[in-house]
Amino acid sequence: MIDQVLNRIDGYLSDAQASVREARAYPRPICRLVVDGRDITAAIEKRLISIELTDNRGLTADQLDVTLSDHDGRLVIPPKGSTLRLWLGWSDTGLVDKGTYTVDETEHSGAPDQLNIRARSVDLNAGLKVKRERSWHDETIETVVQAIAGAYGLGPLVSAALSAIQVVHLDQANESDANLLSRLGQEHDAIATVKAGKLLFMPIGNATSASGLTLPHITLTRRDGDQHRFLQADRDSYTGVRAFYYDVDSAEKKEAISGGGENIKDLRHSYTDQKSALVAARAEWNKLQRGSATLSYSLARGRPELTPELTYSLIGIKQEIADVIWLGGNVKHSFTPDSFTTSLELESKLPDGDEVAELADGGGDHTGVVAWYRDAKSGQQKISEGDQSKPKRLTHLYESKASAQRALAREYKRLQAKTGANNPGTPA
Repeated sequence: MIDQVLNRIDGYLSDAQASVREARAYPRPICRLVVDGRDITAAIEKRLISIELTDNRGLTADQLDVTLSDHDGRLVIPPKGSTLRLWLGWSDTGLVDKGTYTVDETEHSGAPDQLNIRARSVDLNAGLKVKRERSWHDETIETVVQAIAGAYGLGPLVSAALSAIQVVHLDQANESDANLLSRLGQEHDAIATVKAGKLLFMPIGNATSASGLTLPHITLTRRDGDQHRFLQADRDSYTGVRAFYYDVDSAEKKEAISGGGENIKDLRHSYTDQKSALVAARAEWNKLQRGSATLSYSLARGRPELTPELTYSLIGIKQEIADVIWLGGNVKHSFTPDSFTTSLELESKLPDGDEVAELADGGGDHTGVVAWYRDAKSGQQKISEGDQSKPKRLTHLYESKASAQRALAREYKRLQAKTGANNPGTPA
């Protein structure tokens, strides 16, 4: 009798081990969906057509679309305001929590009859987009964000790099809180977003969370990708950005410039002091430079843990792509019972730091070149060539010291050729 029981247990263990081996050898996409606290995963398993989740950078709400088959007409359309909580993953690695969303749109179509449920991560229409009238004087960015977050029951999280920055004067004239936060972010090259009940305000591409923790760096290879689209655009049409300001004791209109050259982009908004104008000009100049190279990358096997603002290295496509660090923008997860893919929108990452920002200002003839690269152990590092009294800053953050040195050599050679052309009497 005991032998029979032991044999039966051995059989169960063998079956379990076989199931684990099969899951690892042939992983399948899995999901979990909870509606108003009730797990409906099993109930919709045979009805599920697709799940689309777009994780947006900034105050644009994340969007979840669930499409179900209503072939027998038995589905009930959920009321607006219902909450959906989603997990995505693979049978061999498990599920990743993708957050909670509020239903704000439903659509029934046919034939064949289908129900599409659209939900968003936060209801921006219920407050953040209401227009208000108020002003701040000599307050920090942290104080402004705390005031807005508190009005909606959100926890404020402001990065240390931005929290103590003084706002000399900030008017909210018939403007929504969402628009004010976006404007404040644009002026300081920062991102405002609502995630998991918190209002976050942090530098774009800083590779850290608002609490100061370093975000993981992701390395992708050609084998990870299904499709890619790399675009280099000529951003030299603008050579700098100019912001205007007025001194308190003078009616004279003055200017602050980031970059240089002859073709300057002018910002429409006028500022109350030089510092605010220069910060805004630098932020817009950084935005233009980040957009000089973009990359769309689709992963054949979805990665549910990927979110906006992560940094990436991409290996095995083209050297120009592998040479630089990429910054993540919007992330889209596409799920069906048979497949799970993730699409990334990436842009070239700029070097971080006050020293870099200072080099972004001023045009004229350069005397040398400076570049930054990512060191996996020690963080961002700098290399240079030529006279550093007035160096030219290379735009990208490079993936390694070797790639930075190649770019540095190319640019310094161009600089020497240009200098020789402008001064033909200078000995070689």
